[in-house]
Amino acid sequence: MSADSALGPAAAPRPASRERAIGLLCAFAVVLVWSGFALSGRLSARQAFTPWDVGALRYAGSLLAGLALVARFGWPRLPWRRALGLMAGAAFGFPLAAYWGFSFAPAAHGGVIMTGLLPFATALLAALFLGERFSRGRALSLGVVALGIGLLASDTFGTYPGAWRGDLIFLLGCFSWASFTVLIRRWGVSAITATTVLALYPPLLYLPVWWLVLPSSLGTASPGAIGFQFFYQGFIAVVVAGFLFTRAVVALGGGLTTTITALTPALAALAAWPLLGEPLGLAGLAGVAMVSAGMALGVLGGGR
Repeated sequence: MSADSALGPAAAPRPASRERAIGLLCAFAVVLVWSGFALSGRLSARQAFTPWDVGALRYAGSLLAGLALVARFGWPRLPWRRALGLMAGAAFGFPLAAYWGFSFAPAAHGGVIMTGLLPFATALLAALFLGERFSRGRALSLGVVALGIGLLASDTFGTYPGAWRGDLIFLLGCFSWASFTVLIRRWGVSAITATTVLALYPPLLYLPVWWLVLPSSLGTASPGAIGFQFFYQGFIAVVVAGFLFTRAVVALGGGLTTTITALTPALAALAAWPLLGEPLGLAGLAGVAMVSAGMALGVLGGGR
């Protein structure tokens, strides 16, 4: 049984209301997973890992998951050029920018730039390559999200000198995932196909390079830290998040999906306060409320 035949375009159509409900559930689940990704990525910078070690744990974990998906659904039927396009954005650009950026900047910065700016980066690329235009409702919701992101940024960005280096790296990661989002829409790739490609192929390219060339301190890390990052980065952040995000884009479109995932920086910043000791001030709390309001407008407006 192939991946495409399992959940591909030929599957029987679902009612629009059910499809929207599935998409919303998947998008909100992505918010939870990505918030944990930001927190665990920032935590890894405080542990005995190089950014490249965290990448190695991610790809080693995803390889096992990818083999399990192949055993269940078969090899993904996707032309190699399209597979490379998806991998460049979602498997390499986004996660490696996160791990590298978190060595310079806090979790709130990564959340604000990589996921808070994602709906705007996606809208820009969709306008350029898919010809999509803004509805008034979507423009209003993104405007409110932008105000909230600005408040979050004003509360946290002046507290960490030198974090600008991580911020630039995060921006690269943001556009990497935005390109993945647009390619998923343009090529009509099913969720299970995209998930299998992202889990299975990148380790084959990355792990030999890491082993032979990249700096590593993995041998000094504790078994608990290695096990946690292996499981979260390799299974939850790759397989679970990849499937949920792609499924949400198929059901809701890239615009609404990334508007919902703009909640990630707010949730990550709130969680980083007690978990990582990175507090928010009044402006940051107001930003959380504004981002939440903007997301709600986007969902209620129903625009793709």
